[in-house]
Amino acid sequence: MTRTSPARQRVALRAGVAAGALICLTLIPGTDAHAQEATTETIVVTGSRIARPDLSSSSPLAVVGQEEFRLAGATNVETVLNVLPQVIPGETSFSNNPGTGVATVDLRGLEEERTLVLVNGRRYIFFDTSQLVDINNIPAFLVERVDVVTGGASAVYGSDAIAGVVNFVLRQDFEGMELGGTYRLTERGDGERIDVYATLGTNFADDKGNIVAYANYYKRDTIYQNARRFSRTALVDDVDVNGNPVLVAGGSSTVAGGRVTLPDATRPATFPGDFGGLFQPGGGFREFIYPGDQYNYAPSNFLMVPQERWLIGMQAHYDVTDNIRIYMEGTFANNRVSGELAPTPFTETVAIDVDSPFLSPAARAAFAAADAAETGADAGDGFANATLFRRMNEVGPRQNLDERNAWRFVGGVTGDVVKGWTYDAYYLFARTRNSQIQNGNISISRMRSALRTEIDPETGALQCADPAAREQGCVPANVFGEDALSPEAADYLAISAANSEISQLQVASASVTGELFDLGAGAVGLALGVEWRSVKSQFLPDFSLASGDVSGFNAGQATSGRYSVKEVFGELRVPLLAEKPFAERLELTGAARYSDYSLDAVGGVFTWAAGAEWAPIRDVTLRGQFQRAIRAPNVDELFGGQEQGFPPANDPCSNRTPENQNATVRALCIATGVPAGSVFTSGVQPDSQIEGSFGGNPDLKEEKSDTYTLGVVFRPGFVPGLNVTVDYYHIKVDNYITELGGGLNNVLDLCYNVVQDANNPYCQAIQRNPGGDIDIVRVNNANVASLTTAGIDLQIDYGLDLGFGLFADNESRLTLFFLGTWVDKWTYTPVVELPTTIDCVGQFGPTCDDPIPEFRFTARATWATGPLQLSLRYRWVDALKDDQIKNANTPASQLAKPKLGAHHYFDLSAVYSVNEDVELSFGINNLFDNKPPLTGDSQEQANTFPGLYDVLGRDYFLSATVRF
Repeated sequence: MTRTSPARQRVALRAGVAAGALICLTLIPGTDAHAQEATTETIVVTGSRIARPDLSSSSPLAVVGQEEFRLAGATNVETVLNVLPQVIPGETSFSNNPGTGVATVDLRGLEEERTLVLVNGRRYIFFDTSQLVDINNIPAFLVERVDVVTGGASAVYGSDAIAGVVNFVLRQDFEGMELGGTYRLTERGDGERIDVYATLGTNFADDKGNIVAYANYYKRDTIYQNARRFSRTALVDDVDVNGNPVLVAGGSSTVAGGRVTLPDATRPATFPGDFGGLFQPGGGFREFIYPGDQYNYAPSNFLMVPQERWLIGMQAHYDVTDNIRIYMEGTFANNRVSGELAPTPFTETVAIDVDSPFLSPAARAAFAAADAAETGADAGDGFANATLFRRMNEVGPRQNLDERNAWRFVGGVTGDVVKGWTYDAYYLFARTRNSQIQNGNISISRMRSALRTEIDPETGALQCADPAAREQGCVPANVFGEDALSPEAADYLAISAANSEISQLQVASASVTGELFDLGAGAVGLALGVEWRSVKSQFLPDFSLASGDVSGFNAGQATSGRYSVKEVFGELRVPLLAEKPFAERLELTGAARYSDYSLDAVGGVFTWAAGAEWAPIRDVTLRGQFQRAIRAPNVDELFGGQEQGFPPANDPCSNRTPENQNATVRALCIATGVPAGSVFTSGVQPDSQIEGSFGGNPDLKEEKSDTYTLGVVFRPGFVPGLNVTVDYYHIKVDNYITELGGGLNNVLDLCYNVVQDANNPYCQAIQRNPGGDIDIVRVNNANVASLTTAGIDLQIDYGLDLGFGLFADNESRLTLFFLGTWVDKWTYTPVVELPTTIDCVGQFGPTCDDPIPEFRFTARATWATGPLQLSLRYRWVDALKDDQIKNANTPASQLAKPKLGAHHYFDLSAVYSVNEDVELSFGINNLFDNKPPLTGDSQEQANTFPGLYDVLGRDYFLSATVRF
């Protein structure tokens, strides 16, 4: 589980390469783990900018080496990262609904926005207005290692590092040519993935310079949910004939034939109640039976999302003099990712022609009776107001194609100022443009026009009643029965949409690091620097989506915004004692950063960190650190386009909440715009839904977090090759950004029943009409929540030489590795003024969303003999409970699937070096073909949680690498 934010500085390139190799030897499975030999070269460890002579760190640091990518047959970096215990999978290749065709990292379950992703110690490419990084744009074949640092690291790296940092360190100083490829296929013969790459590197100018160029092509095929037995039918919670909760085949009540309901006030006695009527061939209807008549939307959805990617890039450096090295990095990625959902579920209130020839005589009579019972201008107008729930199969599935072009350039200069002091200055520019094409949407206005029909008096043909609609090609729509809609009407109703999204990042940074003086235990290290960053993003929706005249994909408003920040930072490392009794090593560290944002609500902020390492004896090191970190709001949170919604809610000033009616609430209702005579009456809220406005808030402040970590590193001299690290982490985030009050209904409750002040932000967000009913509640983003998580990470690696082998040298080596996480606490308070706290440890379901297992670990055993490596990986996920039991007080006996049992997977791989230049790999993931656990209403998608559990089944890979 790895998420890291490293701002790694180059000292000498060879020192960096040596550091990477040494880190892999000490911490990564399947490598030589003679970890503790001293090095005379200084290195830079992720989490600090100061070069040091060893790999120690005051904050927890986990490392994933290139070896793990080889043994896992990784074609995308998400393949390796998402099995790490510290990572709660964000968007993955199995995220179809919702999903945007990217892969993100969510460290500690604090959501992707709070994990900083770096490449070679610098920020990478954002893909959207939320300033997230698609980690699949990082070339897996070029990764030397991935460093993951836990906890806030804003003092070292700036905003966004609240949960931690994930740093991808790429190979450099490459000479020669390397060609490689990986082919993956499931046992069921689907899900083909092809990954091929070429890397070319050479030194030039008498070895003063080096340039590396690479190209990569990756293609992933589609797997539909109907390709697996567990996902081909949508499951829902229900009860059997004895009232016992069970999972049954279900889906959506918006069905292919069309379902219709009428208001209670106008529904005739012969019309079905409860779920309404289900249209039959010929335009009649019968009672809709739940859940038997529900629509199974699963077969049309993707289980694995298809992807095609082209990636090219280069890295170069040149030593102008002994003290001046110029360097550059360039990357371009083209990603094409598709998504597919079941046909549009049209769910809107429409006016149905009571004389429509598409209806049966009985249906026409029922709608005529409803029309007669209406009041006002609608009474007897020839149209019955009804709510139509129809799956638009004739239009085809909803499809979206995202094509992202992303590029990044880094140019800089580094070298020695004087002996022992190194400078580094660079400029970074990154930009992504995403073009999205949507098909399968339905125009709401066209549907309403196509249902208001009449007979043309001249021709006797059925036509749309609105002359303006007829001029625009309106075709009467027969939606009364499955497959009843004509191709011409389907073409008229269907609309395509084209959206565009642009994100841009600029960074200019300069720093200097070196040694001040020696206190006797080592040199005091210092790093100082300045940085400027600029972020700009915009989302340009199609006109149909922006207007809200769409059913299918979600409507959206335009988003556009930018901000910048100027920063100054410093870092200090002070070795106090060395090789003393009870103080083999004692060292203090500190870091601080002042950031001045162009955002008025944020302004100037200060972050800092302080840590210590104490080794009372050579074999044991104790470490701890405290960090104050911040996250500035992103462009989407600040400037996100306003959207309207109609969630169910209860107005405390109406007659819907009699338990809260008192004099204080009455006075507050009057103060907020309800006429005195209307308080606590039905006229204040005639409908069960209340309109809300949702979107960005330019007045957002920064999130703040406090992180402390305590750990021990045990490397016993009496057991050579054994390394054990245990670290406790505790992270608390305040000013957490979410919807105001945690939602519209919460805003109403907070205003009238909790805070009870007409001038507070919750009451000010409520706007009423003159009659006292609510016009709109502005539920924009706000700093109103808090989140706390804590737990323990355990990492063990051990290597030993064996006196036997398969080849002539009769030797071999066994390496064992274990990385596990215990989550002690993960609580979320949606509104700090309310006592409600959501506990998500070991939970899954509608409140917690992503499952957070209490225990999770991965372990690997690798046996290397001569040119052959055999490796077995074991992955274990703890049991989970439906969060409705703890957070909604729902008895487990009322849930069809109150618990998901523990799951484990075995992965087997082999690597064979034919010679120094040719290497072959083969592997089987999910060796025993374990199926994912199933649930109903509490699922993410595909009746399970595809990011956490294996949904492909037994999966094979074959890789080859050739070097010249």
